This record gives sequence, C-alpha cells and structure tokens, in this order.
Amino acid sequence: MTSPRIALLGLGIMGGGMARRLLGAGFPLAVYNRKPEKVAALTAAGARAAASPREAAAGADIVISMVADDVASRAVWLGPDGALAGLGRGAVAVECSTLTVAWVRELAWEVAERGGEFVDAPVTGSKDAAAAGALNFLVGGGAASLERIRPALVAMGRSVTHLGPTGSGALVKLVNNFVAGVHVAAFAEALTWLERSGVARDPAVAFLLEGAVASPITKVVAARMLAGDFTPHFLLRLMTKDLGYALDEAGHQGVALATAEAALGRFRAAVSAGLGDKDMAAMVEGVRAGVR
Repeated sequence: MTSPRIALLGLGIMGGGMARRLLGAGFPLAVYNRKPEKVAALTAAGARAAASPREAAAGADIVISMVADDVASRAVWLGPDGALAGLGRGAVAVECSTLTVAWVRELAWEVAERGGEFVDAPVTGSKDAAAAGALNFLVGGGAASLERIRPALVAMGRSVTHLGPTGSGALVKLVNNFVAGVHVAAFAEALTWLERSGVARDPAVAFLLEGAVASPITKVVAARMLAGDFTPHFLLRLMTKDLGYALDEAGHQGVALATAEAALGRFRAAVSAGLGDKDMAAMVEGVRAGVR
C-alpha cells in the first residue's frame, strides 16, 4: 500500500520537528509556512514546498495544521488561498494546534461542508518531543477518521488517546495546559522566595524536585530556571494564550479557574516585560524583578 500524501501547515518549534518525523517515516510531504525561510531545510530533506495552504492541501490525503492560535488557524484554513480551498473530498483535516473549542467545532463544520473529515489532535510535549517523535496526541473526532490518520500520528508521537467526539481533544489540551501553567507560575514564585530567604537554594530545590510537588513540568522548567537558559521550547506568550483560552472555556461551563487567573497575571506581566518570545520558564525573571 502506498503511504498517504500529507500536507503540513506551520513549521515553527513544533511543526518543524513533526515534518521531519513524517519525512523520516517515508510519507510524501508538502509543507507550507508563513515565513518561507523555514521551508528550505525540509525541501532539502525531500518535502515539497507550497506557496500557500491551498497549494499544500491540493492532492493531499491528510492535511495537518500546527500553528499558534485561533487567528493563525483561521488564516491557514479559510479564504481563497486557505487549505480548505484545496482540500479534496474525503481528505482528513487534522488540527494539532492548541485552540478554542468553539473554533475547532466551527472548523469541523467547514471541513464537512467541503466533503472532508475532521479530527482535532492537539499534542503534549514540546520541541524535543516533536523532534524525537515522542508527542502525545489528544484526539477528538470519529473513530474511522482517527484510524485513517493513525499511521501519521504514530510516526510523530508515542501515544494517541481518543477522548470522544469533535472538540474533546481541544478541551482536554486546555485542561492540561491550565494545570501546567499553574505549576510553572508556582515554581517561579517558590524559587524566587527561596533565593531571597537566605537558605541554601540548590539543596532546597533538590529536595522539592524529589518530593510530592515534583511534577514532570516542574522538573523541566526548574532546570531551565536554575540554568538561566530560556532558549524556546514552549514560548511564554503561547502559554499565556492557552491560559486565557482555558479561562474562557471553563467560564462557559460555569467553572471559575481562580488558580489560572493568578497564573495568567504572572504570564501577562512577563509578556509585558518583553519575555514573550523566550521559553515559558523565563517567567521567573519577571517574578524576580517584581513585575506584576
């Protein structure tokens, strides 16, 4: 059997690694990126460069988007040069970005209107996981559609969790990032507190990272905060966006996320301090500086 033809829209921190995994697995791949300079390395590895999302989607069996937010997702899917204009009947549109549930459901409707199938499959894992093919896919949509795209997901990830109908993956991803954002904010405050307390910081942190509060995300960001290395793995401004989306979605369901409100305040202050394009661990710099 021939491999399905895939189009991938968005070659940022995550999309670039995902594209390389698909190429390495032998999938015919077309790629599009708003900034064309990110395309060259992939075309050298065998991908076909497309001048627009529509061109990338033309002839593809699976079209995958990995972009920053609702605005960027609308831009790549809709309009005369959007991917839906080139989507063939029966093709599967896959949205891997972290988006609002409302937009995901609207996009699913737009895809169905054009005779396609839709799956929302946002991921957990950051830059290193994308490069290593170790992402975790949180999937909403029909079981048959999922089986059609599963080989591509397996090439890019280590797990695929089917959570229910359209929008289920998007919702659980917002829950995940809400909790992760709170952990990052809490540890930034804890580390700053330790640094000002006069106790020996490093053994205190080592104790915390071996104890009950040591979540996986806390361990990851703690290493970056301690090293002062804020090379982007997950952009701080994107976590800020995700917390905002989570608050809105929970609010629609009558749930007040008080801890998310507090964390979002910290993240927004860090963005205002010019840290938005650094790794989310850079939030500690804003806390240390007293930015609020």
